[in-house]
Amino acid sequence: MAKSLPQGSERGQATVELIAALPALLLAALLALQLLAAGYALTLADGAAEAGALALASGSSAEEAARGALPGWAERDVSVTVHGGEVSVRLRPPSPFRAIADRLEVTSSASARPAP
Repeated sequence: MAKSLPQGSERGQATVELIAALPALLLAALLALQLLAAGYALTLADGAAEAGALALASGSSAEEAARGALPGWAERDVSVTVHGGEVSVRLRPPSPFRAIADRLEVTSSASARPAP
C-alpha cells in the first residue's frame, strides 16, 4: 500500500521557489553581462582612439586607423571624429536591446602632435 503524504508536506517546495526566482536570476545575469560588455567596449574605444592618434601623428588617416583597430561587430556601432590633434571614438556596446546599448555608449579620446 502506498504511503500518503501528510497534508502540508513541503515536498517540491525548493523546485517551486527556484522557478519563482528564475526570472530575477536571469535578469541579474543579463545586467551583469551587459555591464561587462560596456566595459569591454570602453577598452576597445580606448585602443581605437590611441590607434587613430598614432596614425594622425604619423600623417596617416586617423579615422581608418581607429576603425581598423575595432572588431567587425563594431562597424555599425562606432563614430570616429577628428578635431585638430584629437581623435574621439564613440562606441555602443553589443546588446540584445538597442535602447540599453544607446544609454551605455562609451567615448574615448586621444591626442597627438604631428612629428616635427
